[in-house]
Amino acid sequence: MKDLASPLSSKDKFLIFGGGFSGDYFAKSIRKLGCVALTSTRSENNDPNSFTFNSEDNLIPKNSIFEGVTHILCCIPPDKKGKDPVLKILKNKLKNISLKWVGYLSTTGVYGDTNGDWVSEQHQPKPLQARSQRRLNCEKEWINSNLPLQIFRLPGIYGPGRSTLEAIKNKNIKVIHKDNQVFSRIHVADIANAIIYLLQNKNKFDFHQIINIADDEPCSQIEVIRYGYQLLGLKMPKKILFEEAKKDLSPIAKSFWLENRRVSNELLCKKLGYRLIYKNYQKGLNNCLIHLK
Repeated sequence: MKDLASPLSSKDKFLIFGGGFSGDYFAKSIRKLGCVALTSTRSENNDPNSFTFNSEDNLIPKNSIFEGVTHILCCIPPDKKGKDPVLKILKNKLKNISLKWVGYLSTTGVYGDTNGDWVSEQHQPKPLQARSQRRLNCEKEWINSNLPLQIFRLPGIYGPGRSTLEAIKNKNIKVIHKDNQVFSRIHVADIANAIIYLLQNKNKFDFHQIINIADDEPCSQIEVIRYGYQLLGLKMPKKILFEEAKKDLSPIAKSFWLENRRVSNELLCKKLGYRLIYKNYQKGLNNCLIHLK
């Protein structure tokens, strides 16, 4: 296996496609190490740390944006046809750059439903939802591109500004209970820091193309909600049973309750030695509370 990445330095330049919650956090984190990091936006702006990319309107980055690029991170979801927007337009461009590394943020939804059992990278994907099938299609597209690729499968993402605490504060939450239902989750800081850890220590590890990034403690959603109410000093409303609540849920909200799995982080944390910053929802929500406005 050739050397796909080296320890990071100020000579490294990252293009991050998809400047959303995870992409922006990663960009800010990698800049602290002295690297250049540009994030994509769907329309023109004057931010020197951004570039324009919009596959639907065929807005393609200028050639100058690609000068000196060493790393790519793609956080953009599949298009309506299940194709990857970046590869659809820029695959040949990327193949002509001397890239050290390409990262793709995917979803643990590709594993489908396991009735609450643990899943690891060794499990064959069995996506239940159409959106997860589209993600799996994009994973395959990236793998077939023959770029120096790593795929990160992520469960529910939360962090400051996007957590149960904001949902409670904004009264945008349903206290739903479903027997034996568990979810895995990950704090946005651990997504960024796990990827950076892997890049910085690349030369020490065997290369793994697919890695789950999840915390240590999958649990029911109601546990997280109850703890959120405790942190805010508020009384939690009476819970609603899922069978009663589902008639009022949107199709996408309902679909999250159709899958039940625990996502293993053993490869990342035990084999590769990454230490989670927020190993469970309690530690993660305590961090979110500090930043709550």
